[in-house]
Amino acid sequence: MTVASAARARYRRILRFAALCLAQTWWYDLFLPRVGLRRIGEGNRSARMQRIAERFHALAVELGGLMIKVGQFMSSRLDVLPPEITRELEGLQDEVPPVAFAEIRGAAEAELGMPLERAYAWFDETPVAAASLGQAHRARLTPADTDLTGLEAVVVKVQRPGIDEIVAVDLAALRRVAGWLARIRIVADRVDMPALVEEFATTSREEIDYLHEAGSAERFAADVAGDERVTAPEVVWERTTRRVLTLQDVTAIKITDVAALRAAGIDPAAVAAAFASTMFEQLFTHGFFHADPHPGNVFVTPRGADRFALTFIDFGMMGTVDDTLRAGLRKVLLAVAARDGAGLVAGMLAVGALLPSAGTADLERAFTQLFQRFGGMGFAQLREVDPREFRDFAVEFGDVVRALPFQLPENFLLIVRAMSLTSGVCSALDPQFNIWDAVEPFATQILRDESRGMIGDLLQQTSDVMSTAWRLPQRIDGIITRFEEGTVAVDLSRLERRIDGLERLAARMLAAILFAGLLIGGILLRPVDDVFGIVLMAASVVPLLAALFPGGGGRGPGRRP
Repeated sequence: MTVASAARARYRRILRFAALCLAQTWWYDLFLPRVGLRRIGEGNRSARMQRIAERFHALAVELGGLMIKVGQFMSSRLDVLPPEITRELEGLQDEVPPVAFAEIRGAAEAELGMPLERAYAWFDETPVAAASLGQAHRARLTPADTDLTGLEAVVVKVQRPGIDEIVAVDLAALRRVAGWLARIRIVADRVDMPALVEEFATTSREEIDYLHEAGSAERFAADVAGDERVTAPEVVWERTTRRVLTLQDVTAIKITDVAALRAAGIDPAAVAAAFASTMFEQLFTHGFFHADPHPGNVFVTPRGADRFALTFIDFGMMGTVDDTLRAGLRKVLLAVAARDGAGLVAGMLAVGALLPSAGTADLERAFTQLFQRFGGMGFAQLREVDPREFRDFAVEFGDVVRALPFQLPENFLLIVRAMSLTSGVCSALDPQFNIWDAVEPFATQILRDESRGMIGDLLQQTSDVMSTAWRLPQRIDGIITRFEEGTVAVDLSRLERRIDGLERLAARMLAAILFAGLLIGGILLRPVDDVFGIVLMAASVVPLLAALFPGGGGRGPGRRP
């Protein structure tokens, strides 16, 4: 079969699968309800969804390419897809049979422009890992490159031959399916499928561009350069192209290998705490985070005497957090730490996860119930909850979510994926791990930072008012002097009475602003600095009294020269 005919067959196979799924959905969810047979469709919906997910799972494993990525992408779309599908696709792993070494050799030599024997002193023919887009091999740099880089042991990622064409075919098929779905009103009202496909296409193109991944690796390394807990491999740019990536070999203890960690004298619970902390720091401090921190992408490197470093690899899937998203995430984090359902919905609106017109009363109620029942529980405590209670709550909560105009932005989706993987790794390391304990230090720091910012704003406003009030009498005196020296007849007594009133009003306004600034500052600071907060609140009484009972010293006749 020629390359062109293979591409057409692949394209048609993807479309046939999608068309069959759409036909079944139309029959059961659209046609039967219109003829009064809704119960037939609803009665077997769960089983139908399960069968569709199983068939797609098998198709993705067989075709490889982007189809595995599509399954992984869909498994996290809890906002769009029913749990029967997302649950089945959660186990879809990016592991496929390796490409024959002869093909990998040919692809690598074509990219590097030289035989492997010249590019590397040694190159292992057995891959370390084989994935749908490429595979990795261990190698050693030549003495000349070792002298230049200071590295010897490396890992070389090589793209699968022909993967660009496969990705192009898969994206073309996905765009066609998205076009079909965009014409179905019940889908179009809930999800912008063409936009969703373009988000996925952007992520996929970045993942197969190894120059982009190399740049991400260097940016990540720069972000964590001052943190002894985190490391990243160095990039060997001399042996890196768009389709070949050479990185320092940093292989160490797999993060979830509890037995190996204990053998090295490392406490798994300490690893869990450090891992959660560094993931939150990537999100809320650096704004650039590893979006695929599964156990195969994070190693624990012993540093002696109970010390260790977390070593991240594979920077093909990274997420960024801009200022707007970060502000929204801060609201979300503070709401989670405070177990505030309404605040969490407000944070979700801020990050763009809900349309402003969405009716959120049911979602607020669901979040409030979630916090009341499960808030603050660690994984060990959650395991003791009756599974039927979890199931009933998940069904009710999922129905609420899917009934809303709710679609997670791409970067927020990556955040959800990263946090989900982080929770899974931490619970595997420490059954007693409580994600709330990891969240609260960051929430406290954010509250402290925002308190300082608000106090700074209030002080600036107070300073502006004080400056204006300080200059006001001089300006008024100048105006009076010019009137007195002029020829215009003016009733200055009435003007002076009005000026007196203005001065008293300005003084009362200044006192009121000082009172508000000190009181609010005290309230905000009290949770983090009890003494200073109480002092500020007590000091606010002085300007309050000045505002309520102003002194009588106005501009009387005896005061004006």
